Amino acid sequence: MMVRSGNPVLRLGTLIFAVLSLLLAGGGTGWPQSAPPALGMQEQGPQSVPPPSTPAPSAPPAREENPGLINEMGKLFDKLPSILPPIKSPSETMNDLSRLTKPSTMVSGRAACPVSSNGAPDCKQAADQLCQSKGYREGKSLNADSAEKCSAKVLIPGRQRKPDDCRTDTFVTSALCQN
Repeated sequence: MMVRSGNPVLRLGTLIFAVLSLLLAGGGTGWPQSAPPALGMQEQGPQSVPPPSTPAPSAPPAREENPGLINEMGKLFDKLPSILPPIKSPSETMNDLSRLTKPSTMVSGRAACPVSSNGAPDCKQAADQLCQSKGYREGKSLNADSAEKCSAKVLIPGRQRKPDDCRTDTFVTSALCQN
């Protein structure tokens, strides 16, 4: 009985199974066969010509790589451990889950992010300040807002704006806080 599936993955798996079955079943001994007669020559009776002698091989013949399906699948299985991520132990998995399930609370407010030594805003410090103002120990920034703050000089009509007339301030507006 032959079952056809609309799923191409199942069809491919069935095809691979069939090919492997045929290859493995065909690997045994077969029926004895005689060599086909040469074209253009008629078979004659026994002749008194001695059979050609073959020299004994001194070394086993070099094995060539078989470029067939089985060989390619073997290469894939050899590479498989390097492709897959490492498997974690049960205790490592539980530690990961417990880290994710720590109780936390989202708070809203407004805390300015100070400028760090590289010129970027340090919003981790601002999130900690926002959480500490609500009674928590530390926090992670969830939402931030930026605003441009300019001196009154930019409001003077006809005055050319200079690069240091304005600066951008960043604020943490919501944070995820933990005890």
